[in-house]
Amino acid sequence: MKRLHPALTLLIATVLAYGLLIPQLGFYWDDLPMSWIRYQLGADAMTRYFSTNRPVWALLYQITTRILPHEPIYWQVFALFWRWLGAVTLWAIAEKLFPQRQKFALVLSLLFLLYPGFNQQWASYLYSHFFIVLFFFLFSFLLMLRGKTIPALIFSALNLWMMEYFFVLELIRPFLIWTSLEAESLPARRRLTRTFSLWTPYLAVFALAVFSRFFIFNNQIYGFSIKNELLKTPIETIALLFKNIFSSLWVVSGAAWALVFQFPDPLADGPRITLIYLMVVIAVSALILLGWRNQPSTGDAFPGSARWIITLGVIMLLLGGPPFWLVNVPVSLGFPANRATLSFLLGVSFIFAGLLELVPSKIKYPLAVGFIALAAGRQFLWANEFRRDWTNHKNLFWQMTWRAPGLEKNTVVLINEELEYYADNSLSAVLNWVYAPDNHTDIVDYVLFYPTNRTDLSLSLDTPVKYDFLAGNFAGNTSQAVVFYFSPPRCLRLLDPEIDSQNRLIPEDSLLRNAALLSSSAPILRHSIARMPEVYMPEPAHGWCYYFEKADLARQLGDWETVTQLGDAAFALDDYPNDPVERFVFIEGYAHTTDWEKAVELSQASYKVSKNYVAPLLCKLWDRIERETKSTPEQKSTLVNVRSMFGCLP
Repeated sequence: MKRLHPALTLLIATVLAYGLLIPQLGFYWDDLPMSWIRYQLGADAMTRYFSTNRPVWALLYQITTRILPHEPIYWQVFALFWRWLGAVTLWAIAEKLFPQRQKFALVLSLLFLLYPGFNQQWASYLYSHFFIVLFFFLFSFLLMLRGKTIPALIFSALNLWMMEYFFVLELIRPFLIWTSLEAESLPARRRLTRTFSLWTPYLAVFALAVFSRFFIFNNQIYGFSIKNELLKTPIETIALLFKNIFSSLWVVSGAAWALVFQFPDPLADGPRITLIYLMVVIAVSALILLGWRNQPSTGDAFPGSARWIITLGVIMLLLGGPPFWLVNVPVSLGFPANRATLSFLLGVSFIFAGLLELVPSKIKYPLAVGFIALAAGRQFLWANEFRRDWTNHKNLFWQMTWRAPGLEKNTVVLINEELEYYADNSLSAVLNWVYAPDNHTDIVDYVLFYPTNRTDLSLSLDTPVKYDFLAGNFAGNTSQAVVFYFSPPRCLRLLDPEIDSQNRLIPEDSLLRNAALLSSSAPILRHSIARMPEVYMPEPAHGWCYYFEKADLARQLGDWETVTQLGDAAFALDDYPNDPVERFVFIEGYAHTTDWEKAVELSQASYKVSKNYVAPLLCKLWDRIERETKSTPEQKSTLVNVRSMFGCLP
């Protein structure tokens, strides 16, 4: 049997690790505001968005967004393609540098492809463009090694002018040139001269890029904060810098690869995902062995090659860090900060591949297969996390439109930080996409905030709220706000200022108990203006949450008959409430239609869930029922009964 071509091996590994769940994945994090700005507000808005940050990179977005539609599946496949192509390019570079080490080249490219320190592949609209620039960077090396100087210079310039992640890594080029000259057996001095001669045109391009960044375009997002700190406290700043460097190097290497030993939990992930994980690990293991089949593995490409490979990796690591170390941006494995690991990806891959070369063959190959296969499995598990978050994200906005078919313009929406892979500005984009689908101006109609993420946001009434989306601006006031609580499998719930300001079922650190005092149903329109984008289709099945949201809307309108009709339908379902407060709207509905027995029955059901937490809320609810319903002997008798039952103060 012929061996698989390395490009095909890498493609299959890419699909197994990243692509199995693509049909169920969506947009995440910065995908949403950036794509909303481009597709909803237009190409000019995208230019404004990038005007203070990577304007040359913006040209790449202008090209890609004219080709691909605003649908996740196209972007997921697109990002997958560029991730794979970068790995293939690295394999070709390794083949050129070390022509007698085919197995090494495949291991290096697989380590690069499946690196577990970066888990954001599925934020595809954003990171497809990162991987395009990474391809430009690597392709310039490959072209250089093949003697194609002019196109290599062009691709080097594209990397340097588009973004800073791989900017300083350009300085690895003379070391690769030196490595490529090994086969010519030149004396050291002649080899050094030859290296510098071949590097000179690339050095000129790099110097020009540095000049342009300092003197032509120097309005980056992050200022060089370390410069000011050095002037103030030089010793402390240098000590902190070294601490940051060593911490970063451990994080992106040892700590990152340790993540492959985080295995699925059958109880949390389910038997199906656990089984697929095992299949991915086994399939990638078999794939590597098949890819190695009949491949020669002769001695070192040159004496001490393993040590030189590790040295190259260390140099790459040190060159990957300055874009973050010099501006004091932390390098961590958390989301979204692990995007910084992309700058270290090449160096870590070289170090680990070089270390494997020092291991005896009997151990080396099983070790390589094990780490690479587990890395593929780890990436699949992250894909499943993104899949779950997209499902919850879609449910959030479907439930919001069921509860609030329309919103007054200039409304502030506050919600807790529940979704893992979405910032509040991500959800702001969707809010405008759903409720203002025809607004293509730079006046933004809505904003959504996590109170925990906006420390400068006042949770007091009548406070102006302004927010700059870079491509547009929002202006509102806290007196026109709706506050939601979302914690699946609980339903999305519009907070009731009278009840939820004391609701201990809402975590205190969410700040929503304080924010509940701002919540009002007044900005919610009776008529529907929401238009759910096609990518959020189909509409979820009408289970408990659908009836709850519609009943809460009917309660707002004072339509108590509809509330009870929806209640009858909801309680006839196999579905059920996951939050005792979800019964409150139906308690009110049955009370307003004088079905006191049903109202008490539902109150007791809620009370049993958490007596200490729910009893004070039920007391508040029944106080309101007393105010808003007609005083009758049956009403009075019921009130005496429930107040005694729940320990309400007179």
